[in-house]
Amino acid sequence: RHYNCRREFVQRHARRMTPTRYRIVPINPHAHLFEVSCTVDDPDPAGQSFRLPSWIPGSYLIREFARHFVSVRGECNGSRIGLRKTAKDTWRADACSAPLTMVAEIYAFDLSVRAAYLDGKRGYFNGPSVFVWPVGREDRKCEVEILAPKGEAYRDWRVATSLPRAGASAYGFGRFAAASYDELIDHPVEMGSFDLVHFEAGGARHDIAVTGRHRGDLARFAQDLRRVCQSQIDLFGGAADSSAPVDYYLFQLLAVGEGYGGLEHRASTSLVSNRDGLPKPGATGVGEDYRSLLGLASHEYFHTWNVKRIKPSAFLPYDLTRENLTEQLWAFEGITSYYDDLTLVRSGVIGISDYLEILGRDITRLLRAPGRSRQSVAESSFDAWIKYYRQDENAPNAVVSYYVKGALIALALDLTLRLAGVTTLDEVMRALWQRHGKPGIGVPEGGIETIAAGLAGVDLTGFFDKYVRGTDDLPLEELLAPFGIDVTLRAAEGAKDKGGSAGKSKSTRTWLGAVLAGSAEPRLKHVLTDGPAERAGLAAGDALVAIDGIRASVESLERALKSRRADDVLRVHAFRRDELMEFSVELDAAPLDTCWLALAKDADADARSRQDAWLGSSQAK
Repeated sequence: RHYNCRREFVQRHARRMTPTRYRIVPINPHAHLFEVSCTVDDPDPAGQSFRLPSWIPGSYLIREFARHFVSVRGECNGSRIGLRKTAKDTWRADACSAPLTMVAEIYAFDLSVRAAYLDGKRGYFNGPSVFVWPVGREDRKCEVEILAPKGEAYRDWRVATSLPRAGASAYGFGRFAAASYDELIDHPVEMGSFDLVHFEAGGARHDIAVTGRHRGDLARFAQDLRRVCQSQIDLFGGAADSSAPVDYYLFQLLAVGEGYGGLEHRASTSLVSNRDGLPKPGATGVGEDYRSLLGLASHEYFHTWNVKRIKPSAFLPYDLTRENLTEQLWAFEGITSYYDDLTLVRSGVIGISDYLEILGRDITRLLRAPGRSRQSVAESSFDAWIKYYRQDENAPNAVVSYYVKGALIALALDLTLRLAGVTTLDEVMRALWQRHGKPGIGVPEGGIETIAAGLAGVDLTGFFDKYVRGTDDLPLEELLAPFGIDVTLRAAEGAKDKGGSAGKSKSTRTWLGAVLAGSAEPRLKHVLTDGPAERAGLAAGDALVAIDGIRASVESLERALKSRRADDVLRVHAFRRDELMEFSVELDAAPLDTCWLALAKDADADARSRQDAWLGSSQAK
């Protein structure tokens, strides 16, 4: 009996130590096809199941990656074996007592940062979209072999990934390893021809791999990004520790003609940006496109702490088969959105005037969203899976962005704590890192409120009831005044007016109460609650044909709104589907929903001191 028990223990231990082996190769770049295999040396004798995630952490939508699986087959010790689909994302093999392999052919033509892409110029994949896991063996070590496509055309291809190497040379194809399936799928892979530059921050090497045609000054980009990264490292480390939370970090940047987005990972981020966002050689200053790119990179880097290591309890562990519900996305995305641009000014990469312009535009975006009075950011966080990530024509009227309002709540909380004179949001973030990030203990619902109140020594229930769990507008004008910043609201000067500046026109303007689709044809994308267009009966999707008997265009509509007065009536003809309809639209005065901020000319010494402590003004350009 003792012998049998010991043998069972040894066998179980050996099974735990046997790694799951993966292999991925671009078998047909022009057809956008990867071949991916997963091998288990000791499959379940009753029939091993393999499962694919339905979503990717950081992007809260069920994406059904299995829809891209073109074909699958099973092999037992090299011979074909039955493999049948038992659920939308699950396959089960027939009984097999030898090494079992599932082989899948996967279509990859998603240019976003969430799935996989392959053509004759470039390959990219995120683990959740291509790697199945053997059910019951998720905690095993993983080995993956990444192979180059065959052919002379691909001889110069390289690999950029933060996945730990296990034989592969630097930037080369070959073998990599991960401690578990969770780690395996958290290191996206870029392959092809890319430009590479690196910098040091917090004692760690940081690489930037840029794919796509561009004329950017990568040395300048690396220099600016180093300052941003070091500033965040210093924030979380405080005076005691200025070391990065990882030994190596990778920025994967795809430069395209038009695009913007990013996704965080434990030691890397994938970014998509307009190629014109990169700084031009010899250029000075920080233009709007470059500022956006720096803000995006700053945002994803901040996630290295806030989301990848400081996580809601609902994410420990991730359940990749279904929605993981939490009311805290406003904090994990919103606080990150607050610090992304704040870091730019604190590190001296942009000036205070640039930062105030960004804040003014954020406030403008929130004021132009009627949904802010209908949905709280706690509700928006919980319903992200079905509302925020599935927006339709009514979204502005029903949904509030937990990114935008979450960032402004973080601003309001930070200013509130600073005015109380005991603590700051910086201290709250350091406490979260020490109590939840380093030990990997999830943040419970309400946990951030508890920590903030504890450090401040005041009851913050009213603040969170009004602005997080409720839909009250934030008292930003009142909070910013003691920091020497004036808040002014004005009417928009046109459809392209994003706010953030004083404006150029002194004339009044009327308002249609609708957002146009981005094209030459004046088609309504959104019709806003209680606006003139809604009252007249216009609907999203209507194509405007004529205004007061004159052919409609985006330009003629803008001229009409600028030349009319409130209560004037426009006679509008529009097609709804294939039916021509006529509407009488009684115009309103344009609302004061456009914000700009400015340094107060009469700010006293106390206000300037608070501003310096908050913005690090002495370091700003």
